[in-house]
Order: sequence, then structure tokens, then C-alpha cells
Amino acid sequence: QVQPVQSGGGLVQAGGSLKLSCAPSGRYDMGWFRQAPGKQREFVALISGAGSTQWYADSVKGRFAISRDNAKNTVYLQMNSLKPEDTAVYYCAAKTRSGSAEVPDFYDYWGQGTQVTVSS
Repeated sequence: QVQPVQSGGGLVQAGGSLKLSCAPSGRYDMGWFRQAPGKQREFVALISGAGSTQWYADSVKGRFAISRDNAKNTVYLQMNSLKPEDTAVYYCAAKTRSGSAEVPDFYDYWGQGTQVTVSS
């Protein structure tokens, strides 16, 4: 597994949409986290290695969708109905150790981070 490279992100108005990509994703369960200025890194979503199961933070449930294309070795985060409070740097990472999906300590191979800014 090598460190993934992220793409996507940018500036969008509230209510808009953005899609983030992360590759390579390998065979691990893959997660997305975000970190706003002055705040701790926060879990957003996780998808299993086969792509059959997804978990979401309550704050994004129903608005964000995590998916993966294993043929393309890529994980995606589709973000809809964006709110100003979604503004943060978003990171993808591979869940390499057993433990809570919401704890960054159980992840390795972090992407470089992508800025998402939602204006009101």
C-alpha cells in the first residue's frame, strides 16, 4: 500500500455538491475524516474493502455517500447539500487495525488532505 493521492474539493455555496477521490485504495476498509481549524480530526465515513458496507457520522448521514471502484483502485466521497459547517480539510485513509471506525489511530496511509470550503 502506498500513500493515496486525493483530488476534488474546492469552494462551493451552501446547498451545493462536491466529489472527492482517493487513489490508490488497495484492499483495506477506507475512511474519510475531516479537520476544521482549531478542531480535532473528525470521522466522516467508512466503506468496507468489498464496498458492501458503509458507515457514516450522524452529521453527514443522508447527505454524503462513500463508494469505491476496486477496478480503478479508487474511493469516492460524494457530498451533497453542503453546509458551512462542512468546511474543513478532508482526508482519506486506510483502516489497517481493528478498532473503532471513528478513531484515527486505527488508520494508516493518509492522503495529503483536500480543502473543502462551503460559503453561506
